[in-house]
Formats: sequence, structure tokens, C-alpha cells
Amino acid sequence: MNKLLYLESSPRKDRSASTVVAQKFITAFRSTDDTNVVETLDLWDFQLPEFNGDRIDAKYKVLHGENPTTEEAAAWDEISKVVDRFKDTDSYLFSVPMWNFSIPYKLKHFIDVITQPGLTFSFSPETGYQGLVTGKPCTVIYARGGEYSTAETRAMDFQKTYMELYLGFIGFQNIQSILIEPTLSDPETNERIISTAKDEAIVFAKQL
Repeated sequence: MNKLLYLESSPRKDRSASTVVAQKFITAFRSTDDTNVVETLDLWDFQLPEFNGDRIDAKYKVLHGENPTTEEAAAWDEISKVVDRFKDTDSYLFSVPMWNFSIPYKLKHFIDVITQPGLTFSFSPETGYQGLVTGKPCTVIYARGGEYSTAETRAMDFQKTYMELYLGFIGFQNIQSILIEPTLSDPETNERIISTAKDEAIVFAKQL
């Protein structure tokens, strides 16, 4: 059995190119073994704690090796439960549309909640930062209206570059990428681009 955690960050559902391709990935993943399990985390329907007050104070207590107050410990427990849910899987799938050259704010909120010392990364003066989410494959599906993989436009891409930097920071090494671009094209071209992405998704899913 292989468990896949799918994190969906577009609110457009079946009108979203990244979501449509992700569903093809999931179908292929399930078809390879009838014991495979998929958990979907729709970030538009998932209540995340605000990362403020006692939660952020607890983070700095952890970083400095200090004991949190009762209130801070309770707030930190909320964060830990979200991280536990994120880490309780064998492989990962993200569908990520580009918003204003970067990622949707719901995904950024999720990232800010789970990126915590002792939970997804560690730090020491001797070794620096080390990711704690290791040994698990991850596939990220990127949809963007324009083409951002050319030499002229690459500097404007804070979507794929950020996700790769972030995932590497918390420990991922096996990261597969599927690009859907440019989605702002004529219907025939758009259909071809999405079809190609679906084919890639099937290949990647069957490798898990």
C-alpha cells in the first residue's frame, strides 16, 4: 500500500488546469495498486490556525530551547497536529496555479503553519538548517497563464522557484515537476498543453 497526500491550492476545481491534471495523476496512481490510498487536502476548505500570538511565541521558545507557557504549549499543539497530518503519508502531490507570479495565499498560509523547528526542520549552529521531511517523493503540477521557463521570463517566476526552494528546505530531494503553460492560449493549443501534462502525470504516478 502507498499513501498519497494531495494538496489542492486552486479554488476553481474542475475549471483549474492544475486540478484537472492532478486528477489524472490520482486516477493513474490508484490504478497501479488497488490498495493505494489518496488523502485530499483542499486548502480552500481546510481551517488553518492563524500563525500569531501564542503560536509564534511558542515557535521562538522552541528555537531558543525555552519552556513555553501553558497557553503557548496548547497553541503549539495545534500546529503539531497539522504537521502530523502533512507528514503521515508516503508520497505527495501538489497542484499549484500561478497567482501574481507566485503561489495562492492559501498555500502560503499552509506553508507558514507547517514550517516549524523540530517538526519539519531543525537548526544547530554546528550543522545549520536540516530538513526533516525526507525519503518521500513529491510531484508538483504548475499551471501558469504565460511561459516562464524561457531565459527572458525566468526571473519573473516566483511560483516554481519558490516551491522547489521550500520543499528542498524541509527535506525533499525527489521532486518531479509538471508544467502547464501557457494556459492563456487559444483553445486548441490549450487542449494540447493539458493533454501533454496529463500524459506526464500518468507516467509519474505509475513510478510511485
